[in-house]
Amino acid sequence: MLYVAESQQGAGDQDVLDLANSQDAPLLTQDKDFGELVYRLKRLHTGVILLRLAGLSAELKSDLTARAIRDHGVRLAGSFTVISVSIIRIRRDQ
Repeated sequence: MLYVAESQQGAGDQDVLDLANSQDAPLLTQDKDFGELVYRLKRLHTGVILLRLAGLSAELKSDLTARAIRDHGVRLAGSFTVISVSIIRIRRDQ
């Protein structure tokens, strides 16, 4: 696991997506701009998991994210996933 904010501070969104792709790893983010890269600009990705969990404690965010990965892990690869408090949306367009 790589924490880009520490290792690649100041990297642009496309660079972050390229890094995740080069490691064949899903990208876990709270930045909605990755939706634009994937859908409007049609950038390839190995999976993006967008967390829409603002206002929750770090512990609850972690629990919800871990549960989603545990329950849907295989389906998340190559998909654009949105995790919110009430729903998990998994969209695979590639």
